[in-house]
Amino acid sequence: MGKRTSYHIPGVQHAAPIPFAARVGNTLYSSAIQGIDAATGAMSEDVYEQAKHCFKNLRTLLDVAGASPGDIVRMTCLLADLGDREAINKPWLEMFPDENDRPARHTSKYDPPGGMKVQIEIVAILD
Repeated sequence: MGKRTSYHIPGVQHAAPIPFAARVGNTLYSSAIQGIDAATGAMSEDVYEQAKHCFKNLRTLLDVAGASPGDIVRMTCLLADLGDREAINKPWLEMFPDENDRPARHTSKYDPPGGMKVQIEIVAILD
C-alpha cells in the first residue's frame, strides 16, 4: 500500500474530521466538495452560487494537490433537486469546454445537510 497524502481547501471546512481529498500513488479521490465561499466561510441559499463555489473550491483543491481539471476522470454531482442540473452545467462547461475532452459524470439526487443544495466529488489520475 502506498503512502496516503491528505489535502484541504483553505477557508473551507467539513463538519466531520476528514480531508477534502486523499491521494495514494497517482490516484486522487475527493470527499464531498461543498459550495461554501472560501473567502467568507458563508454558503448562499442560491443553488447557482453554491455550484459556482463548488467548482471554485474544486480548482483550489486541484491546485493544492498539484493536479488540474485535465486529470479528472470522473465527477459525481449531488443535487437536492434534480431540476437544478443547469446550476452545475454552467460551471461544468466553463471548466470543460471541449465536448471531446470531458470526464465521465454522474448526477444523483440526495438529501444534503445544513442548507446545501449541491456537492461534487471527483476521481483524478495524476502523472
